[in-house]
Amino acid sequence: MTFRPKFVSFDCHGTMIYFDMAGAARDHFGAQLSPEQMDAFIRDFSAYRLDEVMQDWKPYSEVVHNALERTCKRNGLAFDPAVAEDIYNRVPTWGPNPDVPEGLARVAKEIPLVALTNSMNAQIPHNIAKLGAPITHVLTAESAGAYKPHMRAFEYMFDTLNAGPEDFLHVSSSFRYDLMTAHDLGITHKVWVNRGHEPANPYYGYTEVADISGLPGVLGL
Repeated sequence: MTFRPKFVSFDCHGTMIYFDMAGAARDHFGAQLSPEQMDAFIRDFSAYRLDEVMQDWKPYSEVVHNALERTCKRNGLAFDPAVAEDIYNRVPTWGPNPDVPEGLARVAKEIPLVALTNSMNAQIPHNIAKLGAPITHVLTAESAGAYKPHMRAFEYMFDTLNAGPEDFLHVSSSFRYDLMTAHDLGITHKVWVNRGHEPANPYYGYTEVADISGLPGVLGL
C-alpha cells in the first residue's frame, strides 16, 4: 500500500485491547455449564451485545446488563445483575494484545492515531493508558451518541477531525462492527487484523495482517 493517510483510525476493544468478555463469562458461569454449553453461552453473549448496540444509544453498562440477561434466559440460567456489573467493571482493567505497543509506536511516529471506540468516556482512558503508544484522538460512542456499526459513530469522527473518508486508514479485527460500515461510508483504505474473531470477507476490500506488528509495513514505514 502506497497510501499515506492523514489519520490511522482503530477499533479499540478486540483490535488493540484484549477484550476478554469470554473469560469473564467463563469465570461466572463455567461451573454451571459443560464446555459445549459454555461455548454456546459465549457466542450468544457476543451476539446479544451486538444486537444491543444496534439499538438507540445507551450506557455500555446497560448493553452488558441487557445482553447478559438475554443470554442467561436463552441458556436457562438465573440472571444476577451483580454479575453484569462485575463484567462491565472489568473492561477498563484489560490491556493490549501483546503485538500492539511496538506496532502502534512505530506508526505513531509518522501518522496521528485515532481510537474510535465503543466505550464510555470514563472507561477508555484506563485502556488507552496501557497501549504504550500515543493516541492523538480518542473518540467514544458516548460522545458520538452511537455505537459502531452505526454510521453515526464514523460520521462523528469525520466531523470532529474535519476530515473525510479519503483521509483515513481504518484498522479493525471486525467486519461487523467496523469494516462493513467503513466500506459503506467510502473508506477505501482498510486493514483487517485477523485475530480469528470472524472469517475473511474479501468483498469489503482490505489489506490483511496477522497482528498490529504488520501495520507499519502496510504503510511503508
